[in-house]
Amino acid sequence: MENKVKLQQVLPDEIEKRSFEIISQEIGNVKLDPLEEPIIKRVIHTSADFDYLENLVFSPGAAELAMEAVVKGATIVTDTNMAMAGINKKAVEKFGGRVVCFMADEDVRASAKADGTTRAAASMKKAAAIEGPAIFAIGNAPTALAALYEMIAEGTLRPALIIGVPVGFVNVVEAKELIMKTDIPYIVARGRKGGSNVAAAICNAILYQCGGRE
Repeated sequence: MENKVKLQQVLPDEIEKRSFEIISQEIGNVKLDPLEEPIIKRVIHTSADFDYLENLVFSPGAAELAMEAVVKGATIVTDTNMAMAGINKKAVEKFGGRVVCFMADEDVRASAKADGTTRAAASMKKAAAIEGPAIFAIGNAPTALAALYEMIAEGTLRPALIIGVPVGFVNVVEAKELIMKTDIPYIVARGRKGGSNVAAAICNAILYQCGGRE
């Protein structure tokens, strides 16, 4: 006879609410910045990884500056279609913003081939032409962070915020540390952990703090 496990029927909104209650309980008395706390908790909610309590690093005022950029209609640039898919588009559009990923664009492919670089790096160079405030949400490619660092150092790019959370083993730690050397506001997951889901979670947490969630 087949054994069937009966789980308690809980609606999605209640699951999320209960999940955040559990996260708060497990965090305990750890003191967090009021604007950073919702971001950290949403990343933990997405990853079930409490290491982000220590690993997620914010430059001074980064959360507030990110919110200011959002309400001004910032463009969010991602390095993967997965991250782009995970960001709440309605919340972005509420403030006149948009989410873009240029990785699959033909001109990006051609540029990467011509320059002997990656599509991620080439897509960042294409994104540098975006007008208005831009938030770069990088969850996969350390070469994207390296390209951003080079353009910042050259003075050709001034992002409103860099979310530097690529996951992996090759050049990941080093690329994140480069971003932390700039004077650009950043949210960085120090070490090897991160991912497109983490990048999207950070964006959504910022958007929801701005009132973008219905």
